[in-house]
Amino acid sequence: MSDKDNLSNLTQGSGSSPNFVTLAEAQAYIGREVGVTQWIEISQTRVNQFAEATGDFQFIHIDSVRAQAQTAFGGTIAHGFLTLSLLSMLASQTGTIKIKGCNVAINYGLDKVRFLNPVKVGKRIRARFELMSAVEKSPDCFLLKHKATVEIEGETRPAMIAEWLGMAMI
Repeated sequence: MSDKDNLSNLTQGSGSSPNFVTLAEAQAYIGREVGVTQWIEISQTRVNQFAEATGDFQFIHIDSVRAQAQTAFGGTIAHGFLTLSLLSMLASQTGTIKIKGCNVAINYGLDKVRFLNPVKVGKRIRARFELMSAVEKSPDCFLLKHKATVEIEGETRPAMIAEWLGMAMI
C-alpha cells in the first residue's frame, strides 16, 4: 500500500479510535492533515460546568440575558480554555497520529495557541489535526506535534488554532 493510500485510510478513519503508526511511518504524514473529528455541540450546561470547575464566572459565559444585551456576541460564549480543553477528547476520536506500541501518551504542552473566534453557545465545533513533527527524544520516548484547528460549523474563521505537543512512551 502506498503512502498516499495509507494517508487516505488514515484521514477517513473510523471516528472512534486514534491512528497508530510507527515513527518511520509517521514521517510520511508530516505536513498533512491526519484527522477530522465529528461535530460536537457546545451547550450552556457544558459551559456552566466549566465555569464551576475553573471559577471563571464572567457573565459572557453564564448569563445569556446580560450577554445578549451587553455584548456583540448575541448571547453566551464558551470559554476559550474550554475549547482548548476539548482537544484531548477530540483527538481521541480519530484526530491525531499515535505511535504503535505506545503504553502511555501524555499532554506535553503547547507551543502556540490563538483564540480567533468566539464559540457561541449552541454552536457545534470539530477539530482538524495536521502532524507537524514526530521525533524520538530518547529511547522509546517520542514527541509528536500536531497543529489543531477547531472549526465552528457554518463559519469560515476557526475558533482556535494550537500547536499541541504529546509525548508517547513505549
